[in-house]
Amino acid sequence: MLVTGASSGIGRALCLRLAAERGDHLVLLARAPGPLDEVADRCRAAGAASAEVCPADVLDQAALERAVGATVARLGGIDAVVHSAGVVAYGRFDQVPAEVWNRVLETNVLGAANLARAVLPEMRARDSGTLVLLGSVIGQIAVPNMSAYMVSKWALHALGRELQLDNRDRSGVRVSMVALGSVDTPIYAQAANYLGRQGRPPPPVYSADRVARRLVGVLDHPSKRVNIGVANRAMRLGFSLTPGLFDALVGPLFGTVASGRATAPETTGNVLQPQPELEDVAGGHGYGVRAIATDLATGALSGVQRVLGRG
Repeated sequence: MLVTGASSGIGRALCLRLAAERGDHLVLLARAPGPLDEVADRCRAAGAASAEVCPADVLDQAALERAVGATVARLGGIDAVVHSAGVVAYGRFDQVPAEVWNRVLETNVLGAANLARAVLPEMRARDSGTLVLLGSVIGQIAVPNMSAYMVSKWALHALGRELQLDNRDRSGVRVSMVALGSVDTPIYAQAANYLGRQGRPPPPVYSADRVARRLVGVLDHPSKRVNIGVANRAMRLGFSLTPGLFDALVGPLFGTVASGRATAPETTGNVLQPQPELEDVAGGHGYGVRAIATDLATGALSGVQRVLGRG
């Protein structure tokens, strides 16, 4: 099993679960070597047959091909690849610097293409293997202040669909496209931010470990399209069937549930460089309802105080 984005969030949770439940041979790929070594040590302790680290950026095609070549030489092939690497930027389109906006697309889309280019020839030659791309429900709808991420996830879903069509001649090669709802990972704290407020996952929020459990099932029984998120279908239907109403509601609603009241400084986050000190499985958001309720209550109290002050 080769997992990108293995140092944090869903990728990290998946590696630990594969080690504990299946004892797989694991190849862990991410940009920061320190967190990768930590995850590899925990995977070995949990029961992985082996855990090799590959500090590399998914934008480095040569590094990906070296990692795949070394794995094939050592183990004879790669049974499955899960692409979990991704970055986020918050802010209105014209506020996000071009370098940051472009890098989000490059990482999320070209990184996936680079990975597919590195692993699919070997899988096709053996007529065996599974490639799982982690997308988002945001790749099926539109939300404000996340243009780079949204466009990248729409493109990733298109790439996944195209890879499925291109590999129909190899019945043993499977490409699964997973649309995720909200997941509690550190990606929100690591995001590039030009919004002025901290981003957060809107409820209902899944834990990274819960998603990892579902992904193990996807690896065992691959299917073309997988949705993980109870609200995904309703959001897609609203976006498709009532676009005017969706657009009227999604702005104010998304502003309330997907960002906090606390201010956040402008930052490139981990888009241009990794932030190893922030990498972990969870982001501390929980189910998401409590934080939103607290913000709403705080806002209501502030409103009452302003009214009383004027009185």
